[in-house]
Amino acid sequence: MQKTISKDDIKELPLKQFEGPVVVVEDPSQVRDIVHKLQKKDIIGFDTETKPSFKKGISHDISLLQLSTEKEAFLFRLNATGFNGALTSLMSNPQVVKVGVGIRDDIRGLRQLNEFQPKGFIELQDLAPQYGLNVLSLKNLAGLLLGIRVSKRQRLSNWEADQLTEGQILYAATDAWAALEIYNKMKQMKLVQSETKNNRNQKSS
Repeated sequence: MQKTISKDDIKELPLKQFEGPVVVVEDPSQVRDIVHKLQKKDIIGFDTETKPSFKKGISHDISLLQLSTEKEAFLFRLNATGFNGALTSLMSNPQVVKVGVGIRDDIRGLRQLNEFQPKGFIELQDLAPQYGLNVLSLKNLAGLLLGIRVSKRQRLSNWEADQLTEGQILYAATDAWAALEIYNKMKQMKLVQSETKNNRNQKSS
């Protein structure tokens, strides 16, 4: 298997977005029921978005928290819902694995909104080298492992806008979903590696 992928190779891949239903959560009264549903999952994709700052010394709080299953994505607009109660409980639940890329800053930003003890998080950038992979970004991992191209065009858009555009919604959902798919692919690779190793051991014995 390839260990890296070039920009030119990624350009040739089909553009892929999350195709399932996306729920944009702005009403605080919706949060508990949605989190209750997510608490039943073993693994979910995780990401956040923050309004970009183009002036030195000025920064913004996290605007959006994205959580995705294989079939459904939820975008929590934290400036409307707040970050507390059910959401902080989910972020502290070790039984629900939350996978993402470059999540240390995401977790740090969430803890600035409301302190919690992060548990159950998996950083895909830590896993990649264990598989001999020489790529770390979501875009490169998706290209290499999933054979798809993930657009990053909306990354520097205004995540605090009164209403998110369709492009923003799809981008945000895709990032969380893609992280989950990458993790699932890595698990499959580990199973294949284990089976291959077992077969070799059986042949040599």
